[in-house]
Amino acid sequence: MSYIVKRLGQSILTVLVVVSASFGLIRLLPGGPLDYLRAQAIQQGGSDLSMAEINARIAAQTNIAVDEPVYVQYLDYMAAMLQGDFGQSIWYDKAVTSVLGPAIPWTVFLTASALFLAFTVGVSLGAFMAYKEGSSFDIASTGIGLFLNSTPGYVVALLFVAFLGYRFELFPTGGRYASELTPGLNLPFLTSVLYHGTMPILSMAIVGFGGWALNMRGNSIRVLGEDYLRVARLRGLPTRRIAIRYVARNAILPMYTGLMIAIGTVFGGAVIIENIFSYPGVGFYLIQAINARDYPLMMGGFILITVAMIIGITIADLTYGWLDPRAKGGDSRESY
Repeated sequence: MSYIVKRLGQSILTVLVVVSASFGLIRLLPGGPLDYLRAQAIQQGGSDLSMAEINARIAAQTNIAVDEPVYVQYLDYMAAMLQGDFGQSIWYDKAVTSVLGPAIPWTVFLTASALFLAFTVGVSLGAFMAYKEGSSFDIASTGIGLFLNSTPGYVVALLFVAFLGYRFELFPTGGRYASELTPGLNLPFLTSVLYHGTMPILSMAIVGFGGWALNMRGNSIRVLGEDYLRVARLRGLPTRRIAIRYVARNAILPMYTGLMIAIGTVFGGAVIIENIFSYPGVGFYLIQAINARDYPLMMGGFILITVAMIIGITIADLTYGWLDPRAKGGDSRESY
């Protein structure tokens, strides 16, 4: 229990540090969002608005009193954030939660589908590569895995848009579903969602499965050399039982932490992919906010991605000991 409390405290502290760093760094930028908002308010209101009225308008949008010292601005923003109030989006003219809230399920759909596909294919291929260690298949698969693992996802996305989207017109190049459909739990809508999400999902999955395959291959080869497998073979246990219960189970266990961390990293990595495919998710709105210098929406996107990554890491830390009894209190111990 003390470890759980300590780990949760570290996670909360990490979120606060990241939010504080983002708060400060954005204000250090020349021509930052507050200057932009002030200029925009002056342009819209002309000479009819006093500086106090302009500052009051900015405070209403951002939850920050610009005429107060920086530490007061910081405390005001943190207090509002803890209440779930991230301010008013300047570009979309509505609450940040109203912009990002409906976008979260779509980003989760892309990232979860891509991660599941990459992990499943990668683990299966990696196990087979280990079984065929040293063969032509293993050598070729290792080379392909290394190539895909070092290829940025946006390169694959651009190739998909250029060829599958525009040249051969096999898939749509934007949107989440066909505009003429009404959202709901019906086959035409679900089919359209999957059809529009195919290229973004594959763009993230293709570059991801190479790393999972290489990790699974390395873990499986290490496990195959353990003494308890020799004992299992001498006892005459079936090959299928050895492969699934002993090799696969122990080889995939070290990848669990990486899987949970990948949930957060893929969530952040979807920023570029969503913009390439004009897919209105969290990443799409984050780029829109950066281009428009929409400070409240920008901060909301940063916080959301940070929290997603920290939650993944925290869950991995708290559940790894349950999956592997050798890991107690966050420390891996050898079993003799």
